[in-house]
Amino acid sequence: MKNPAYCPDPWVYHRRLTREVKVGNVGVGGGNPIRVQSMLTCDTMDTETCIQQTLDLVRVGCEIVRITAPTVKDAKNLRVIKQGLLELGCDVPIVADIHFKPEAALEAAQWVEKVRINPGNYADSKKFAVKEYSDEQYQEELERIRDRFTPLVQLCQERRISMRIGTNHGSLSDRIMNRYGDTPLGMVESALEFARIARDLGYHAFIFSMKASNPKVMICAYRLLVSRLYAEGADWNYPLHLGVTEAGDGEDGRIKSAIGIGSLLADGLGDTIRVSLTEDSVHEIPVAQALVAPYNAISAGNANNAGNGNAAGSHADTPTRPYAHTLPFDPFHFEKRETEKIHINEVDLGGEELIRVAISRANFEKIAHKVDKMGDFKPEIVVEDSGVVTVHPRDSAKIAEINSNPQPCLVTVSDQIELPTITAFRLLAAQLQKRHPILLKDTLVPSLDAQKDFVQTLLESATNLGALICDGIGDAILVQGEQAPGQSLRLAYNILQAAGSRIFKTDYVACPSCGRTLFNLQTTTGRIKAATTHLKGVKIAIMGCIVNGPGEMADADFGYVGGAPGKVNLYVGKTAVKFNIPEAEAVDRLVDLIKEHARWVEKPVEAAEVMA
Repeated sequence: MKNPAYCPDPWVYHRRLTREVKVGNVGVGGGNPIRVQSMLTCDTMDTETCIQQTLDLVRVGCEIVRITAPTVKDAKNLRVIKQGLLELGCDVPIVADIHFKPEAALEAAQWVEKVRINPGNYADSKKFAVKEYSDEQYQEELERIRDRFTPLVQLCQERRISMRIGTNHGSLSDRIMNRYGDTPLGMVESALEFARIARDLGYHAFIFSMKASNPKVMICAYRLLVSRLYAEGADWNYPLHLGVTEAGDGEDGRIKSAIGIGSLLADGLGDTIRVSLTEDSVHEIPVAQALVAPYNAISAGNANNAGNGNAAGSHADTPTRPYAHTLPFDPFHFEKRETEKIHINEVDLGGEELIRVAISRANFEKIAHKVDKMGDFKPEIVVEDSGVVTVHPRDSAKIAEINSNPQPCLVTVSDQIELPTITAFRLLAAQLQKRHPILLKDTLVPSLDAQKDFVQTLLESATNLGALICDGIGDAILVQGEQAPGQSLRLAYNILQAAGSRIFKTDYVACPSCGRTLFNLQTTTGRIKAATTHLKGVKIAIMGCIVNGPGEMADADFGYVGGAPGKVNLYVGKTAVKFNIPEAEAVDRLVDLIKEHARWVEKPVEAAEVMA
């Protein structure tokens, strides 16, 4: 296929050059480093806690703080919070998070440095209505939106504050859903409608975001947005805010965030990020800092400190093409690379088979005596026994030799070569005939450090493997960045789960807490996991409120959503089926609902042992 301009360069790292947008005293985009931000988890009317949580975030390196303002009353209290922070010498920029109420946005914009609006619900009430819009009716709807949105744009202009036009996959308007569907294209069109209104009014201090809980959807949406911005012209060079919504907690939340955010950063996209974890928000900051560090090192001229090997390049404003190859994947639609099925180590891979998990012989020998006790984390292929062919992706003669072989074979990239991991496997896939399956590696420099920080390894592995899996490349994976065999296998399986490529355990979509949340998300998520974590292949959404709940549950089997203080609504798919359940009973009622739909199995008496 022809190389589309979805990033500055899909082969060599160049950061997309954008205009600078000021958020208070913090510059986003332009020549600034990639900024790290987070969001408060407390009630916006609890002034003292809001101030303390903000100070805690700033102390650990948060550069921009977001606070929800669901009502005009909440928005008014932002003035008190802001004043209290300034009196304590804290001038961190505050962002008001607005859903549903333009009146709250107009109030908040008087006191904060930035306002985030969601095009899906800022001027629309979501009723999940099915309706065909004629072009004339659609235009009438856009004029209605213009009338609702214009006062906020004008106020932001007057106060010289910025805005985020933040689309969420889970809260697209009925109008967008009916014309474009629940798609990345719908997400992009929703944001561009509001951007055109702002531009018509001469306002340019805005930032885009395209958030989703599914990393594949999120990645496609941001790529599609950037391709549209390139097509619109040089003055559509607005910064991007990156984030995966409802990523969850623990390793799973960090892996899913790294897949979505890390893969886009590796392609040069992103000017500010928020890692959304179902944990206290201070825990989001070290993860975000680790993700942006390699790329900020380049911006500072410290390429030798780039860490994961992906970030070798420069800051560029136009796409360049150092390689003549066309992309081996469609950046705007996920499609698995077609290969032929082969049989290795009593396992089939390639074709329609699952992506397999490989291990080195040395590591296999360390765990061979307890493989039967490893449950879902068993190795499936021993690399040295697989017949895998190793090649440098610039060795065209060797690749031609492989392609001339009438029999398909497993192929991988050589270790210890000078190419970044993502680039190396994209180059291999671009030249290798599709019939040959590919073994992906998380790094081309196997770890020799038994004391290496596992979180750093996790983020690097999830970024590299996740980016390639979401490109549709890969039939088996090998984690080399972690020495401990059990831990490396667990990481490999969890990356496949987070990428949506191999579901081997219960899948949770859990939002981070904020002031809209109607129950304690961390405690509730823990209780739900304790009751359901043995339900392989069942997807459960845990949502603190209805802002993104019903939409983000489109891919979930069951949903647990805050409906009112102390009350929970339960969903099947995105249809509410049980309402106003007392919180104390809600987990048990969720289990009953799963049983009603024949998705329940009894928990094993003894859980399988998982080695570290």
